[in-house]
Amino acid sequence: MISRTPPRPLRRARAFGLAALATLPATVSADATVPVHPLAAPEARDRPARQAASCADTPGFSTLDFWVGEWDVLVGEEVVGANTIEKILDGCAVMEHWVDATGAEGKSLFFYHPVTDTWKQVWVTESATQVGGLKEKTLIATFDDGGVRFQGEIPTPDVGSILDRTTLTPNPDGTVRQLIEISRDGESWQTSFDAVYRRRE
Repeated sequence: MISRTPPRPLRRARAFGLAALATLPATVSADATVPVHPLAAPEARDRPARQAASCADTPGFSTLDFWVGEWDVLVGEEVVGANTIEKILDGCAVMEHWVDATGAEGKSLFFYHPVTDTWKQVWVTESATQVGGLKEKTLIATFDDGGVRFQGEIPTPDVGSILDRTTLTPNPDGTVRQLIEISRDGESWQTSFDAVYRRRE
């Protein structure tokens, strides 16, 4: 018979989580200050609560602003897909909506953590069971021209992990170049996608 009673540690964790939630206010007004988490260090609990900074007013959240918009994506002169990049959640994250020329879709959520000063990407397609159909990347470089580079690893069932990186470069004419490369050793890189984003009229 399958027991439906959770183990004792899980029950304690749930009880603790509910107790912690119970200490938070039911509603937060527009001018409310940031509550201090119950598990915060004593010195943090002793400090007065401060006003929350909006994502729009925090510089790190604007890193991908150059890519926001509706785009036709071209390889050479051929349109290979369309992409919509939008800021969501009051500017606290960026959502990518990709559709290629065959109708296949993919979506990314990009988010920035201001404490660690780190951007991350989660890419998911309807082919997530296949190699490359699901990716996670972290921002590893920014460039003087405003470009950015995200990199991660793609696990494979037979040859280990493959390094995968995406470089986005804003061009002077308002287009954006997207270069996706893969590598097995981190030294030699092979281009898997090289396209130009042109704003849709």
